[in-house]
Amino acid sequence: MKLTQTELSYRKSAIEGASSIGLIIALFDTLAGDLRRAAGALRKSDIEKRCKELDHASLVLGQLESWVDMDKGGDSAKTLSQFYAYLRATMMEASVTQSATLLETQIDTILQVRSAWQKLDNAAQAPPGMPPDTLAERTTTSTPVPEAKVERIPFSQSG
Repeated sequence: MKLTQTELSYRKSAIEGASSIGLIIALFDTLAGDLRRAAGALRKSDIEKRCKELDHASLVLGQLESWVDMDKGGDSAKTLSQFYAYLRATMMEASVTQSATLLETQIDTILQVRSAWQKLDNAAQAPPGMPPDTLAERTTTSTPVPEAKVERIPFSQSG
């Protein structure tokens, strides 16, 4: 799906106004969309599309990995780094074994971690004194962008 100029402008302004956690959430949405399209391409035996989507997913994953601060992040950084390494290895395994099911399992895992980031973002944006129940309500009603609306975010390897 090609985005119109209006959609591109909207996306650009949403990204520019996003919190740093919001940007991570957007990358998780993009990663899930890439893997969903790659799984679909695997099921249709569309090698070119599968490779294109997995290549883009690798770039997105590289961006997420580059934001992990191993010096200051402690155990959380180590856990995230291990999670990203697991995702990368599983993406490669899915590609080699041509397993759409493996990619779909990864999507579920990615969306679970995305949900945790969403909770952190909601907590960071909550007004002081907001009851925890209200915050939990806001978090559980949040859903990822539907597939039709998830578009690839362009990244270059040059950073």
